[in-house]
Amino acid sequence: MTNAINPDFWKSKRVLITGHTGFKGGWLSLWLQSLGSDVHGFALPPSSNPSLFNIASVDSGMRSVFGDIRDLDAIRETMDSLQPDIVIHMAAQAIVRASYDSPVETFSTNVMGTTNLLEAARLNDSVKAIVNVTTDKCYQNKEWLWGYREDDSLGGYDPYSSSKACSELVTDAYRRSFFRSKNVNLASARAGNVIGGGDWAADRLIPDVLTAFEKSEPVVIRNPESFRPWQHVLEPLLGYMMLAERLFEQGEGFAEGWNFGPSDDDVKSVVWIVERMAKSWGGEVDWKVDNLDHPHESKCLKLDITKARIELGWNPTWRLDKSLEKIVDWHRAWLRRDNMRDKCLEQISEFVSDRSNATAE
Repeated sequence: MTNAINPDFWKSKRVLITGHTGFKGGWLSLWLQSLGSDVHGFALPPSSNPSLFNIASVDSGMRSVFGDIRDLDAIRETMDSLQPDIVIHMAAQAIVRASYDSPVETFSTNVMGTTNLLEAARLNDSVKAIVNVTTDKCYQNKEWLWGYREDDSLGGYDPYSSSKACSELVTDAYRRSFFRSKNVNLASARAGNVIGGGDWAADRLIPDVLTAFEKSEPVVIRNPESFRPWQHVLEPLLGYMMLAERLFEQGEGFAEGWNFGPSDDDVKSVVWIVERMAKSWGGEVDWKVDNLDHPHESKCLKLDITKARIELGWNPTWRLDKSLEKIVDWHRAWLRRDNMRDKCLEQISEFVSDRSNATAE
């Protein structure tokens, strides 16, 4: 089994990405454009300014439709117009802390948005493979020191985590009730703490760190000893594409849940991340703890990626140190006003080359 994507497979494939205006969706759109795919996107306008979508001109190589995933008629119209071969569903309210402020929006977007996407696909005859991107936080987190496996219990303390567990249940219901009989293969992909250049989302560690570095201010962190499965954005995106290929070409055996995360020794604390980024940034950098009261956040979360390693041939390519160096390099290029579309494509090419070289060794 190959442990990479097949460029010939993706050439001219019609791919619908929901959430293409977001951080992960922007990187995925650029990668698929570089492979020659016929890429279409459906999402709300970018939620941050600046945004990867705008500064990397993500929409220059695709058809971009602004719309709300909670609007069934709008997503049906887009899907019927495109007639996609593959759908990768990434549109979501993706911030844990925001879900405490806007629980109704979080549940409506992440649960009914998923339902609407799958319903539109059910009523469409072109779709052959669907990847629903959820999160590592869909598991009932018991603060274990070992990684969660795909058959562990779903749950969620906060509205975001709970909504993504619900999205998993919706996925399973549509898979069993409708898609198996239609020969449509539907899988879910679970990843989290995804980092990379071009992320300006609120209440996320890497954007907060870079903003503090720019201003020569101390980095304010909430939970310095919390451990997370940090990974560069290109890592799970490769997994999503490999999974979509298998769903399309090999079928129902891959229509399940899949974990995509780092190796165990790259599950690091928040303060470790800050200190390594400071080293890459250079100069004097300090941090301090925010002692204000904040909503509950888990202290420890790891994923077991054995299944993806063995059955998909997927495994992490960049160590965390290198990922952080790439983020600082990307951000400094943006500060220099470099062409950021070219910068993204350059990092994608380097990632693919590093993976190929590692495989050949």
